[in-house]
Amino acid sequence: MAEMKPFRCIRPSEEVASKVAALPYDVYNRQEAKAVVEKNPMSFLAIDRAETQFGDDMDLHDPAVYAKAREMLEQWLERGTFVEDTAECYYIYELTMDGRSQTGIVGCASIDDYVNGVIKKHENTREDKEQDRICHVDITNAHTGPIFLAYRSDGELNRLVEKACRQECLYDFTAEDGVRHRVWRVADEAALAGIRECFGRIPNLYIADGHHRAASAVKVGLKRRKENPGYTGTEEFNYFLSVVFPDDQLMIMPYNRVVKDLNGLDQEAFFKKISESFTVEKREQSCQPEVPHHVGMYLDGTWYEVTAKEEICPSDPVKGLDVSILQDALLAPVLGIQDPRTDARIQFVGGIRGLGELERLVDGGEGAVAFSMYPTSIRELFAVADAGLLMPPKSTWFEPKLRSGVFIHRLG
Repeated sequence: MAEMKPFRCIRPSEEVASKVAALPYDVYNRQEAKAVVEKNPMSFLAIDRAETQFGDDMDLHDPAVYAKAREMLEQWLERGTFVEDTAECYYIYELTMDGRSQTGIVGCASIDDYVNGVIKKHENTREDKEQDRICHVDITNAHTGPIFLAYRSDGELNRLVEKACRQECLYDFTAEDGVRHRVWRVADEAALAGIRECFGRIPNLYIADGHHRAASAVKVGLKRRKENPGYTGTEEFNYFLSVVFPDDQLMIMPYNRVVKDLNGLDQEAFFKKISESFTVEKREQSCQPEVPHHVGMYLDGTWYEVTAKEEICPSDPVKGLDVSILQDALLAPVLGIQDPRTDARIQFVGGIRGLGELERLVDGGEGAVAFSMYPTSIRELFAVADAGLLMPPKSTWFEPKLRSGVFIHRLG
């Protein structure tokens, strides 16, 4: 069963929370991160991406970068930008985007639950991406960006969350992207015990977003265990910062694809090849699929609806995903994209950018053809994870994004 414990949170003071809260470190490239911090020096991105404090010639992974992140975290605590709660608490974190809200519980998950498979994952991680966050967590001695977890909705837990939300807010602000963020603190002993007991009855948690952050946090925890052979299991390094949401409140957006060229084919040959596995119908307007196994395709200024034939739609939890069907029946055999993780001819576009972004990339010559996907469902994500399988790369795009710097967990 899952463990989710309360913790002593380091968090922004109420007056500056809206300025400190930042999108996750990995949604920006180096120049974008630098521009954000130059515009708003109080953005937590200054700590999450501490290379912003150096010239462009500084190696992103230089030890001085991580040392700077630790130094700034301590400085912000000393000057009161951050405060540290004196008691272990849970926090309720509500995000509202376009009139839809999702409300999660902020606490600390167990690294043992991750290792033993109580916390299930659906993506592989890359060692090079892990290493950056391993250094950041280890040297700052803190988890600064929460892992986005999900659970099958539980009535009793939902009731406890609803009750906590009747209190006065700790934070209530709307970010520049229009997402409203509200936070409540849960400090009542009975409520703390009730939430912890509910999690103790939940068999599994699922990583929705943040696989690299989770893997990095766990590896730092295991490293600390080796460094402290007398550890008891109760030390803070045995846990990692998480926000856990009920599955019925989550929305997954599509992760669209743009391919640079038609793999040497002219349009007539391209359509002939894809028609072996798909039916293709021209559309007068842009095409965002509304049902599974349908894909929108933008080519030479025209939208098409591309529908997979029944014989190429397996029931396998991974092979039956729309992103898998497109990859196995079109991108690989027709366009020659054998490994989408490494092939420079394909780029992935989060659904938040809309279909206009696909048109812009193709019309501007950055791609020859674009595909708009039907989004993977949370049910499909759970099925893949329950089967111990992995999704293809870029299968899910969760919105809204959790903010970093709102909740910080010290490792000890």
